[in-house]
Amino acid sequence: MKKIIFVVALMASMVANAQIYSGKGDQKVQIGADFQDGATGIQGSYDYGIAQNFSIGLGVNYALGLDDSIDADFDERATLKLRFNANIGDVINIDPMFDVYPGLHFSSKSFGGHLGARYFFTDGFGIFSEAAFPLAKYKTEDLTPSEELYNQFTVALGLAFNF
Repeated sequence: MKKIIFVVALMASMVANAQIYSGKGDQKVQIGADFQDGATGIQGSYDYGIAQNFSIGLGVNYALGLDDSIDADFDERATLKLRFNANIGDVINIDPMFDVYPGLHFSSKSFGGHLGARYFFTDGFGIFSEAAFPLAKYKTEDLTPSEELYNQFTVALGLAFNF
């Protein structure tokens, strides 16, 4: 009986470790393109696992291509985010190489939420998609088109790396 319990425990720990998000100490880097009304840009993020299903991180965005009607300075084109994610890929248990992460972020422009998904083809390389939206904007009066950058719904697609 002891051998059966040992084998079951060993197999359960191997299955738990096969998940693409490994919990405390897990590290993810993402880089990709982002899209929003009036602009396209680049996005980068780093997430660090602090618990079984939670991570914190930093994100940066920069709008490269702007509509002709938008005249934006560097500070209006760029944003920095502090991210908090709930990594629930192992909770919904779709595929061990798939992670879904709803989260919140505090940016230089707003407080918002995001919902992302990552799929890894190998242990270290995959793709991601993420949608972000503001919940509370720091500037409450009407925003100019340049102030709307990263202060509205955005979508990002790109590459994900696992360390």
